[in-house]
Amino acid sequence: MRPEFSTQKDIVALKVREAAGLVEEKGEEAFPEFREKDSKWLYDDFYIFVWNTNGTRVVYPPDPKGEGQNVSSLTDFNGKPIGRLFIETALSESGEGWIPYEWPRTNETEPSTKYGFIKRAVFGKETYLVGSGFYAEDYLVVRDTGNCEFINATGVSLCELMHPERMEIDPEVNYSIAYVIVDPGEKSLRHRLSNSETYYVLEGSGMIYIDDIPVSLHKGKLVLVPANETQYLENTGSSSLLLLAIDQPAWQAENEEIIE
Repeated sequence: MRPEFSTQKDIVALKVREAAGLVEEKGEEAFPEFREKDSKWLYDDFYIFVWNTNGTRVVYPPDPKGEGQNVSSLTDFNGKPIGRLFIETALSESGEGWIPYEWPRTNETEPSTKYGFIKRAVFGKETYLVGSGFYAEDYLVVRDTGNCEFINATGVSLCELMHPERMEIDPEVNYSIAYVIVDPGEKSLRHRLSNSETYYVLEGSGMIYIDDIPVSLHKGKLVLVPANETQYLENTGSSSLLLLAIDQPAWQAENEEIIE
């Protein structure tokens, strides 16, 4: 099981402070230690980086060819001036702090949220910033409809955004959330669940029939379907009806019955 987000923050901050202490003790003689693979400083996707406070990279294990470059103008995926922020944090009164930014993982083009910790280190007349970080999504439950696998269920398309029994990280909840798409003119199959189900409309318009009683749907509307009531959805608009379906307890096949 992966550490919790708060635990990982503590781990990264502790390692950066320890690395800064090593720089303050040994100066440049500490740098080779940070480049040793499978060491406490460099493993999996964890690494320590070191800059001069003028913005020059002096230790950058992911790409040693980048050492010696001035990256004071470095920006993240969205243009956030993280180079300047790193330097300002190191030179601040506290001399340390966290900075969130968007950065692609290795061999990926789309960014993920990275949380970086920066710490000032002084050796002789030289002032450095020492840092590291981690991808927040590795320690939080984060899903995206763009990479969610869609299936046909009760006659409509849906993807399971969150189900406590099928997550890499235990969300410690007892409900599930599905993202549902009902195209224009489509209806879902009549069905009932032995648990209650809540729908929240994201886009579009339509109807939900609960025990054959029609209830209109539009953006921003929430409808709770009581347990054991027959229900089905219908798109009556000209664009896709997009909804979240929230089941508590989490959806189970044995709790659902299709009504012929």
